[in-house]
Amino acid sequence: MTNTTTQNRQILVIGSNGKTGRRVLQRLNDRGVPATGATFSGNPKFDWNDAATWDNVLNDITAVYISYYPDLAIPGAVKSIELFTKLAVKKSVQKLVLLSGRGEEEAQQCEKVVMGAGVDFTIVQASWFCQNFSEGNFLEPILAGHVALPAGNIGEPFVDADDIADVAVAALTEEGHSNKLYEVTGPRLLTFKDAIAEIAKATGRTINYEQVSIEEYAAVLADYGLPKEVIWLVTYLFTEVLDGRNQFVADGVEQALGRKATDFSDYVKKAAATGVWG
Repeated sequence: MTNTTTQNRQILVIGSNGKTGRRVLQRLNDRGVPATGATFSGNPKFDWNDAATWDNVLNDITAVYISYYPDLAIPGAVKSIELFTKLAVKKSVQKLVLLSGRGEEEAQQCEKVVMGAGVDFTIVQASWFCQNFSEGNFLEPILAGHVALPAGNIGEPFVDADDIADVAVAALTEEGHSNKLYEVTGPRLLTFKDAIAEIAKATGRTINYEQVSIEEYAAVLADYGLPKEVIWLVTYLFTEVLDGRNQFVADGVEQALGRKATDFSDYVKKAAATGVWG
């Protein structure tokens, strides 16, 4: 551990197979920090929709990284976070680090729950992930050379999941991050069209971007067989959350880590070098 006050902690990483969770767990493991992951397919199993699975994973845990699947905006998330935090405190958890989303009213309600739990907390409030283009739903259309999204000229300061993980690990293992909210973003605004153009340039491939209506996009997702709640979430994110309310850069990464946030172009170079985009 990096601080003597946390030497005896066992840290629980919820969603340890997700974009941020697996990075957080890997960093903790690399540092020799006692940590364990919790997933839907794990043993013991952790399921946000089944409170009976929560108790066992909280045994001997004193700090928790909370990432909620699929998103804190989903109906029922606030109640789940409320019940989980009460159980965590009851089982002597001393620190809660919550991954939250910018501009999501429901996510901010979840933040208030964690803030009022009566233990140390850190809120990591993130913009859209860069990794959505290399590890998420946008990868397949990028590989196909045609990306159609219901996103126009609204700029988004895409944040690197590695930066999120670094902030979370600092909050879990170091002093100075208690009872703070870090709004983490990348250092500049890009439209989705801009982002695709940067990926195309870095890979030397032709990748066309097409703006479609939210109705068209939802219909395509339905044709792919995505669950209704996921389609609802995507619609919510591309309409209400991507309406310009988050069209500004925040300095949470620098506040937490004392360094600049990773630029989207640096993320693109890093991802392209892995061959993920062909």
